Amino acid sequence: MWQLYRRRPGYGQSLAILTRVAGATSVPGTDSGWEGGYRGMSNQGIREQYDAVIVGGRVIDPANGIDGQLDVAISGGQIVAVEEGIDPTSALQVFDARDQIVTPGLVDLHTHIYWGVTYWGIEPDPVAAKSGVTTWLDVGSSGSYTFPGFRRYIVEPSRVRVFALLNLSSIGLIAPTWELSNLDYCNVDLAESIVNENRDLILGIKARIDRNTTRGTSIRPLELARELADRVGLPLMVHIGSGPPTIDEVAALLRPNDILTHCFSGGDMRILNDDGKVNPQIMALREQGLVLDIGHGTGSFSYAVTEAMLDQGVLPDVISTDIHQTARQGPMYDMPTTLSKFLNLGMSVPDVVERATSNPARAMRREDLGTLSVGAPADIAVFRIEEGEYDFYDVEMSLRRGTTRLVCTMTMVSGEILPETEERPMHSWAKLPEHQRAVLRP
Repeated sequence: MWQLYRRRPGYGQSLAILTRVAGATSVPGTDSGWEGGYRGMSNQGIREQYDAVIVGGRVIDPANGIDGQLDVAISGGQIVAVEEGIDPTSALQVFDARDQIVTPGLVDLHTHIYWGVTYWGIEPDPVAAKSGVTTWLDVGSSGSYTFPGFRRYIVEPSRVRVFALLNLSSIGLIAPTWELSNLDYCNVDLAESIVNENRDLILGIKARIDRNTTRGTSIRPLELARELADRVGLPLMVHIGSGPPTIDEVAALLRPNDILTHCFSGGDMRILNDDGKVNPQIMALREQGLVLDIGHGTGSFSYAVTEAMLDQGVLPDVISTDIHQTARQGPMYDMPTTLSKFLNLGMSVPDVVERATSNPARAMRREDLGTLSVGAPADIAVFRIEEGEYDFYDVEMSLRRGTTRLVCTMTMVSGEILPETEERPMHSWAKLPEHQRAVLRP
């Protein structure tokens, strides 16, 4: 028989986890009396074909055009089958995902996770367990002088997959801003050598370009970032906000496959012109492969701009969080909340999943991630879609009411459930802007 016991603390709120008992013959859904939880038991004498199967869920895998009621089998930390009717008696563990959606582990293209060294960094694992994000791209937290520490103290201990974009500034994001205001920090030769020593982790270059980060150096840091990206043959991610410089000056230095983050920002560098139309330079670049990335954060997501863009049929290519010490406190919170905002603006579940799985993986040139392809790492997220009345805010605290939200019930990395752990308290300097402090989680 199948036995189910009380759910082990720290696991998803509604995902039943089963372990087959030696000699079992019945399966979930029969009269075997299974009713809620987990217990690990020995399966000596039983020959399992799979380490685990996830059964009964709606599987959405945009990389392979999959959207249907399917089961997912896992062995050796990899996906080994995605198909109908996988025999649950062939697995050591069975995860019941009925009435939920099963996706590749989410890929967040814009994060800040250099905890304790930078102004912005959070720890990824505690958030990942509750959000379904299994691949974290840290964008520019580390510069040339701080990247060795990022590898040793962030990448190596983390259970999630961590990659980076190297900041043009050799000091990275030690402080909240100003990193490009001293051109002495913009050492292209040094940065090139750090990239070449760490190509397993460094997937591109990052430059924050706005009036605070540049502080009188104008467009010169971006020219140097362009030179660096071209030398190392990797994409360049450019942050925009409030200028100077202007969005047109930035656009002149962008190339196909670069990433424009904060693409739906309401700042005066926004890609929506004063006439309400999308900047033609940006649209021309997008047609050539420029990636438009949300990067919500604390100051970079405007409902007014987003709705105008969607009305013109311009959807973001990637939905990312720009998660950090203040954004984690709201109104961004996490990836499920950010995706829920777009669901309530009319995008479909497969559309938002694509922009948080296969699209960012492609932008990172890591198409082995963000997919449930056979042979891919068994990085998996499971979500419940809740219906109700929810309030969502942009960074200016403009309110939009919604009726749907995503809630993560399980995060799996290489076939292992990522347990929930406590997050460290935010640093004393991590204060939300005054106008955001009254926000309540939806």
